[in-house]
Amino acid sequence: MASLSALYLQALIIMSCLVFGLASYSPLSPAYYDRVCPQALPTIKSIVEDAVRQERRMGASLLRLHFHDCFVNGCDASILLDPTPTIDSEKNAIPNANSARGFEVIDRIKAQVDKVCGRPIVSCADILAVAARDSVFALGGPYWPVQLGRRDSTTASRSAANNDIPSPFMDLPALIRNFKKQGLNVKDLVALSGGHTIGFAQCRVFRNRIYNETNNIDAYFASKLQATCPRNGGDSNLAPLDPSPAVFDTKYFSNLLTKKGLLHSDQALFNGGQTDKLVRTYSTNSFAFSKDFANSMIKMGNIKPLTGKKGQIRLNCRKVNY
Repeated sequence: MASLSALYLQALIIMSCLVFGLASYSPLSPAYYDRVCPQALPTIKSIVEDAVRQERRMGASLLRLHFHDCFVNGCDASILLDPTPTIDSEKNAIPNANSARGFEVIDRIKAQVDKVCGRPIVSCADILAVAARDSVFALGGPYWPVQLGRRDSTTASRSAANNDIPSPFMDLPALIRNFKKQGLNVKDLVALSGGHTIGFAQCRVFRNRIYNETNNIDAYFASKLQATCPRNGGDSNLAPLDPSPAVFDTKYFSNLLTKKGLLHSDQALFNGGQTDKLVRTYSTNSFAFSKDFANSMIKMGNIKPLTGKKGQIRLNCRKVNY
C-alpha cells in the first residue's frame, strides 16, 4: 500500500482537478455544513475509520449502500428505510436482501452527528455519501469533495430497486443502458465498476459464471472458485472481487485483462467491446482511475437529490418522520 503521505498528495492533486467542475453539480455544495455544523464531517470520518479498522470489509459495504441508494429514485437514503405497512423496503429487493450491510454503522453515525450538531441537521442521504467517500479513502483510495445538502425521502421502492440496480449478470450493452438511465456515461460505468476493487461477492451471483461460462474466464481461476462455491448450496459463501479486497488499487482491472473478473458484469467490461481500452488504461494508471472514480462518484451523488423543502431530515435513518 502507498505511504500515507503519498495518499494525501494524490488526494490533494485529485481534489484540485475536481474542484473546478463542481458548479455543474449544483444545487448541492461541499460547504453545506461548514457554518451550521462544522463538526459533522469530522465525526462521520472518525466513525467510518473506526468501523473499517474493526472490519476492513465494511468499507466496501458502505460504498455499496450509497451506490444502491442513488440508483433507486436518486440519492435520498431510501435504502435505509425498514419495511412498514406503507414502506415496501428496498432492503428486501433482490440486489439487497441478505447482502446489503452497514446499516448499524449508519445508525451510529446519525446518532453521534445529531449529538455534536445539537439537532438533526445532517440528512441520512448526506451521511451515506460522506461515509462512502471516507470508506474509499480509509482503504487507500482517492478523496473528493462530497457535494452536500440532500434531504431524505419519505418513500421507498422495492420494485425500482429490482429494476434499476445493475445486475451482476448483465452484459455490456445492458450495463451501458442501465447507467445511461441514471445520466451516467460509459466512462462512469467503467470507473464506478472499479469500486469492485474492494469487497466480496456471494456465491449465488458468480456460480453460473464459474460453472457455465467458458469463453471469457480463466479455467484455473474458475476451478479454484468452485472450492468456495459448490454447484448446490453455499449461496452466501464469499469470494473477493479482486486479489486485494481490502485495498483500493487497480488489481480489479488487471484481473479483467487475464479473464479473472469474478462477476459476469465485471468481465463484460473487457470482452472485445468499447470499454476494453479504458480497462487497459486503468489497469496501469492508478492516478487516472482514482481521478475518474472520484469524478464519477460526485456525478452519481447528484442523481435526483431532494433539496429545499422536498423530503425531510429523518430523526431515525430507518424510519420516516411522522
